[in-house]
Amino acid sequence: MKAGIHPAYEQVNVVCACGSQFKTGSTHKGDIRVEICSSCHPFFTGKQKLIDTEGRVQRFTKKYEKARATAEAKRKVN
Repeated sequence: MKAGIHPAYEQVNVVCACGSQFKTGSTHKGDIRVEICSSCHPFFTGKQKLIDTEGRVQRFTKKYEKARATAEAKRKVN
């Protein structure tokens, strides 16, 4: 490695919008501000909710109701 061409790797604070702070190593100068971290992200906290805003599940079930009904009718006949 050539000397003098690499940025300094220092310890910086990471500050989240939720108020959580932790230290990490980075070449960035000053604090790093983030909107979401592992302390407040729904995936990591276990509070993740699946939201069906466009009714996709209902449209899917409505679309395949007829196919399901015919399959059940065939099963009853045999």
